Amino acid sequence: MKKKWIALAALGAVMGPAFAQSNVTIYGLLDAAIVHESGSAAGSSTRLSSGVQSGSRLGFKGVEDLGGGLSAKFQLESGILLDTGASAQGGVLYGRQALVGLAGGFGEVTTGRQYTPYLNALDAVDPFGTGSIANSQNLFVDGPSRMTNSIIYATPGNLGGFSAAIAYGFGEVAGNISANRQLGFSAAYESGPLFLTVAHHDSNNATGSGGTKVSFAGGTWNFGMAKLHLAAGNNDASGLKSRDMLAGVTVPFGQSSVMLSYVHKDDRSAAGNDASQLGLGYSYALSQRTNLYASYARISNDNAAAYTVGDATNGYAGNKGMAVGIRHRF
Repeated sequence: MKKKWIALAALGAVMGPAFAQSNVTIYGLLDAAIVHESGSAAGSSTRLSSGVQSGSRLGFKGVEDLGGGLSAKFQLESGILLDTGASAQGGVLYGRQALVGLAGGFGEVTTGRQYTPYLNALDAVDPFGTGSIANSQNLFVDGPSRMTNSIIYATPGNLGGFSAAIAYGFGEVAGNISANRQLGFSAAYESGPLFLTVAHHDSNNATGSGGTKVSFAGGTWNFGMAKLHLAAGNNDASGLKSRDMLAGVTVPFGQSSVMLSYVHKDDRSAAGNDASQLGLGYSYALSQRTNLYASYARISNDNAAAYTVGDATNGYAGNKGMAVGIRHRF
């Protein structure tokens, strides 16, 4: 019997760190809406769509305290198409996020598939949070949303309202270190009602001989009864240059919020393929985790421009769309 207790004690000493290693959280978001879109050559359509206001997902995340103010963290997040049960992001298992890293007084360093600093900056300023039918990415250049094979450093959150992040994405092309390589950064300042941010992202092409460069600056001012949103972008896609502009407002009252935005694409080429989008949205909070929402957007295209509406997950063929849905977080 004594030997049995000694063996159990030894097993507990080995397994103890594994049981105490971290608090693992299982979380998710389920979003479904009835969408009507029109303005395409094929005619209008009505469908049930997943991830309209926010992409539906299932995730796992955790933190392990390593002592001395240092901790390890991880996150795995899978996109879900709620209407069919299939995986989003082209079927990639953890297509939304897959990362591991270290955090401490120096900030944090994470590696894997991650959101770009550019997307985080745009998302913070867009009244629709880069979701809903009226999201800004219908016209703003996507810079892109996520980076694979990436390393991101983010500053700690105690710098007097300032924060910054820098990201590097390995191209992983043998013999050509610049092919498919990505580099991005962002900086932000927040104090009371004021929030300001800037971001930039470079994406090289498959040969490293060109690519897309996007820059962004924006901010919000919260007046209490309303929040004002302003942003501007400058883009160069292998010599095809354009500028983007956003102006919007969010008006909260009780359990409701109304969002309004105007987005303009200024094509800098001789073709003048400009476009403008007017978006309107409404959200009603049934609880802290569940809300009902509705959104509408219409894009006006000039000359040969052919921009179409989309949402947090789907692209559509028409230049007009509306959605009514429900979103639940757990």
